[in-house]
Amino acid sequence: MPAADLLRRLAVVLDEHRWDDLPALLHPELEVRYVHTGERFDVDAFVRLNADYPGFERFDLVDVVDAGTRAVGRARVTAHTDGQVDTYAVASFVTERDGLVGELVEVWTDVSPPPPGR
Repeated sequence: MPAADLLRRLAVVLDEHRWDDLPALLHPELEVRYVHTGERFDVDAFVRLNADYPGFERFDLVDVVDAGTRAVGRARVTAHTDGQVDTYAVASFVTERDGLVGELVEVWTDVSPPPPGR
């Protein structure tokens, strides 16, 4: 399956909280890397991270760029913590391996208002 299709399916599974379906999209030797924190995850750790993320609500895939065996997506993620909505922007870089997500590199940032005067 092309990487762009894998990315779209991954986004749906995450958005719908279908944690039992998540491993079927992931290569057994999956490497996940969060550039902003330096963290690395294998399949089990990545599934747990998503399933256990406090207050996670939505993973809204906004844009996808298709490069065959590689794809990049831009998403908006929301979560509720302490009674307020937190919004994040994430760039996800997917590499296909044997028809599954073989590598996932993500960069996350808080979405906040622009500085005054901009």
